[in-house]
Amino acid sequence: MFHDRAALRVEAGRGGHGGLSFRREKHVPRGGPDGGDGGRGGHVVVLADPALRDLSSLQRVRVLRAGHGGSGSRNRRHGADGETVEIRVPVGTQIYVDDGLVADMTTPRARFVAARGGGGGRGNARFATPTRQTPRYAETGLPGDRADLDLRLKLVVDAALAGLPNAGKSSLLRRISNATPKVADYPFTTLEPVLGTVDGPDSRQLTVADVPGLIEGAAEGAGLGHEFLAHLERARLLVHVVDGSEGDLEARFRTIDRELAEYGAGLDERPQILVLNKIDLLERPPELALDDERILRVIPVSAVTGEGIAELKLALFELCPAESPDEAAEEVLPEFLEYRPRPRGGPGFRILRTQSGYRVVGTPPSAEELEDALRRTGIKRGTEVEVEGETLEWQ
Repeated sequence: MFHDRAALRVEAGRGGHGGLSFRREKHVPRGGPDGGDGGRGGHVVVLADPALRDLSSLQRVRVLRAGHGGSGSRNRRHGADGETVEIRVPVGTQIYVDDGLVADMTTPRARFVAARGGGGGRGNARFATPTRQTPRYAETGLPGDRADLDLRLKLVVDAALAGLPNAGKSSLLRRISNATPKVADYPFTTLEPVLGTVDGPDSRQLTVADVPGLIEGAAEGAGLGHEFLAHLERARLLVHVVDGSEGDLEARFRTIDRELAEYGAGLDERPQILVLNKIDLLERPPELALDDERILRVIPVSAVTGEGIAELKLALFELCPAESPDEAAEEVLPEFLEYRPRPRGGPGFRILRTQSGYRVVGTPPSAEELEDALRRTGIKRGTEVEVEGETLEWQ
């Protein structure tokens, strides 16, 4: 089954705690602090993988967590950085957080940091000064970002087939490409988008999508095709397929054209090839003259006999020219995108690890935020927590 939506929670790794230790060697009675720094928590990164076609691999994933950073130790040894987790998605995936678009993965191998790992805490060796030579505290690691991601796929294709149910789109895609969609003589045979690759001259290839048939009212949610109108948005060319064996060809064309206009996103302005299919059922090819600058070509074809297919394929490559390097450069996203959710716990305080427990320094947050921050440090029951000069016991 084709899946173009997925929702999951991502949690970056917590930074490692700073080391709290003192140098202890023979003949060195007061060696001083030697706790190393904690390692950085792992990130959660989204990667656009051109080998993927939909979001099926993420349907059973609810939470993804990156690795925590290692704690610092004696002899100024720093903790290891936490392991970064990659989420692979198809090209064309949009990432939403709190209903806001934060990344659009339109180029292969584009990377996006969805949750950034927390920084490691400083060891007590970092707090030593001429006037404070034996600091008996170290920083805890900062918590990593957390976010609820809503992934929405919009196919990135050269051309997309659109039309009423049973217009012969699936049969046409079989004829012109390597795709093998289900074909039957009844409406709504196609229940999900199907991709095919069309081979052309000079080793060029085009990607063509067959979208489930639309009916009147599709833009408002009627029928099966309304969920897939978004997959037409990024097609450079629409192939509007009309059953040429039926009457009222212009009325059939206008029905779909109205749905494209009501949906918006510029679909009613997209250039089109108008394909009059099933001409094998007629004595002579149908004629349909439309004064519409969007229609670049009208081609009668038969997906059954192959008549007109060669002309259609040539038109596809002619009307979907290869992008020039300058055009491609304008649309390429940065290779590495970064999104930083609001830091949990805020920058106004830090939690220090002492020999007897924990100490909160800076401006204390709300009780709920402080409880969450302490839980993420790995605090245990009975541990003492000092807040604004008051010592509390963690329950």
